[in-house]
Amino acid sequence: MNFPEIYSATGMMELIQKIGFLPLLDSSIEGFSAEDIVAEDCGYVRLPEGGWDWPLWKWKGEIVQEMPCMYGKFFNKKAGFISQEWWPDFCNYRRSKYPRPNDDSIEGAILSTLQSSGSLITRELRAACGFTGNRRTKQEQSEACFNSALQEGGRPKVKGMRSKFDGYLTRLEMATYIVTEDFIYPRDKHNHEYGWGWSLLNTPEDLYGREACQCNRTPQESYQRIFEHLKEILPDASDKQIIKLIG
Repeated sequence: MNFPEIYSATGMMELIQKIGFLPLLDSSIEGFSAEDIVAEDCGYVRLPEGGWDWPLWKWKGEIVQEMPCMYGKFFNKKAGFISQEWWPDFCNYRRSKYPRPNDDSIEGAILSTLQSSGSLITRELRAACGFTGNRRTKQEQSEACFNSALQEGGRPKVKGMRSKFDGYLTRLEMATYIVTEDFIYPRDKHNHEYGWGWSLLNTPEDLYGREACQCNRTPQESYQRIFEHLKEILPDASDKQIIKLIG
């Protein structure tokens, strides 16, 4: 399938709605990413006066807010978009591979913290879970992360290293338990947004309701449906590439 060249967030939304799945950056399938599809002047450029401009990067928040659609690290631990039409099948299959983590696990505690707090930007969730990079005792780290999530019983071993947090978060996104609701940017003294922005995280159930994640097919039926759809829109991709993309 030949994808049209995209010049705007609106055009990108129309394409995502049409094809259902779209990685943001390199997907290991030639031509199948938002970065590959956008017009040349929508790509990343360094500005002569310093700084950078990247329209595609700035479109992400508009796309997830206005479509709406799901955005997160779904494709081999890399970010991308999934339309609401295809989300139930994707969620159905992925959660069959990655059941909801136990409350007494680190991933379970992160998820419970987000569910009880509502939307949080990444650094807020990291701090709420004790992954601040500070040297703390294991007990302090455990209590910070599990204060509202642990049942009675033993506590798991928690290293509390800030660098570990993103790995736990990625696993939860790959398992479809956490998605990006929007992107928040800091502002300078002139009230202009700057920087790469922070992901505002939430659960798909909180954003769109439990029914948005429910599917009346078996996980294998959902997998087969997704596989056949991707084969149709990516006729030049190998089965191995598509299987890797589905996860």
